[in-house]
Amino acid sequence: MRQRLVVFMVGSLAVLASTLPRAQTKPWNNPGLAPGSPPASSAPAPRRDLSGTWDAGTGGIQPTGHVGAPFTARGEQESRLHKPGNGTRIVSVNEDNDPLSTMGDPTGFPRIILYELRPFQIVQTPNQVLMLYMFEKRWRVIWTDGRALPADPDPRWYGYSVGRWIDDSTLLVESVGTDDRTWLDNAGNPHSASLRVEERYHRVNRDTMELTVTLNDPVMYTRPWMPLEKLPIRLMPNGTDLMEMIPSASEAAAYKRVIANQAKPR
Repeated sequence: MRQRLVVFMVGSLAVLASTLPRAQTKPWNNPGLAPGSPPASSAPAPRRDLSGTWDAGTGGIQPTGHVGAPFTARGEQESRLHKPGNGTRIVSVNEDNDPLSTMGDPTGFPRIILYELRPFQIVQTPNQVLMLYMFEKRWRVIWTDGRALPADPDPRWYGYSVGRWIDDSTLLVESVGTDDRTWLDNAGNPHSASLRVEERYHRVNRDTMELTVTLNDPVMYTRPWMPLEKLPIRLMPNGTDLMEMIPSASEAAAYKRVIANQAKPR
């Protein structure tokens, strides 16, 4: 029987509805490690190697967003324009203006790692680290050839990233040039084009990695802040095939029709 996958947009939260069981042994359309999976191995991590398919489990899914640093005056002004369907500033469904759920815009970076860090694959080449995300089926290039970040970049949905090993088990990634149309998370936290993102991927052992993310945006926030600190991420079995999970423009249009119907007077 053919398995079917449907992604419903509810507020600004993508809710995954599938007939597929959450099991690590499934050879196709795998949604991630099952609860109660075997414990992580304590075997040593390979030197300067993050390759493999990884899953942060429920810790990677942040539907209500994050509590950030205090806003600057500009940040406070911008945040009032964002009407999220979730988080501390949640609005009614007919007021929601999250560009992801109402327009089908790309999640963007760093929201792809702060909102729906579903399973993802890391591929290393001699001069790049490639991040292949299950959510939205997006990818990022992290250059490791020693180049500097662009000084005045054209904005990109997923920015520009460079990385370097600060020890044999930790990759430091720095990113700039993110498009300020994107939100940071489901709470509608804004960012400017001046945002700088630091990611630290620390491989604790063969099966476990930790992710720490620090944001620095002096236009919107009064100080740097850390939405993720040592988020544990597990290595999935070799040969894992990840399911497709793509919010689409047609689903966003259907969602807006639902909003319109809810807003009509009874």
